[in-house]
Amino acid sequence: MAMAVYAGDNAIWITEAISSIIGQTYRQFLFVIVVDGDVSKAIAQSIENARACDERIVVLQNDKNIGLASSMNKAIALGLECNAQYFVRMDADDISEQHRLQRQISYLKKHLNIDVLGSALTEINEQGVKVGSRIMPASHKQIVSILPRRCSMNHPTIVIRYKVFHDGHRYIDSLKNTQDYFMWINLAAEGYIFRNLKDKLLKFRRVNDFYKRRGLSKSINEFKARLLAMTKLRQFSVYNIVYASSVLLLRLLPSWVVRLAYKLDRHLLERFGKH
Repeated sequence: MAMAVYAGDNAIWITEAISSIIGQTYRQFLFVIVVDGDVSKAIAQSIENARACDERIVVLQNDKNIGLASSMNKAIALGLECNAQYFVRMDADDISEQHRLQRQISYLKKHLNIDVLGSALTEINEQGVKVGSRIMPASHKQIVSILPRRCSMNHPTIVIRYKVFHDGHRYIDSLKNTQDYFMWINLAAEGYIFRNLKDKLLKFRRVNDFYKRRGLSKSINEFKARLLAMTKLRQFSVYNIVYASSVLLLRLLPSWVVRLAYKLDRHLLERFGKH
């Protein structure tokens, strides 16, 4: 299990995130918390309190902020040293359901062909109240076919077999955002197998500025990822190109328009992913 923590994170939410992992029904894991640069005393104390109470927690401290991709690559490297079998993701403001690890790891043990396993999630607001859900396409074919139009895996819900990292794959260090999208495209092009469970195994924190956080840099990187997916997966089409261009333009519109588009996207994803 790997989680990165930043100066702008909420200490209370970090405590909730850590507690949701420590309380998992599946018990045999190493929980790597990467502190990416300087953080507040409240955040540092929250992490230290948890580490002191559970020997499964390992804290890696970055001297400066290096971003999620580089932080996760540090956690991956530690896992390689420890002969880990699975790499599990979560963000510091999310909450994993108590049976999450048991469900996903049991599934991977039964389905040895699956390399990357995600799940659906419940969206919660700053008070922890449910405000929506995000259900991704389930089958490998659906996941790959939609990649040129959108990232079809919920990154905080991901479990990856370490085989992927033994083969040399990593997050792209130079990317400060959309690193997961580029990863899925590259893995799909190499023939790795994906799957999404319908179970909502994580509570994803959707804060008030959620619709405003997708800045120009992230929007451009998403556009580049869509072009990369079309190229590597040989899915160039007028529809995919128009879709990618439309989303790039949409990101520049007022937040209320983005909010409406986001709700429509959730609805279409759920319909697309049904068996």
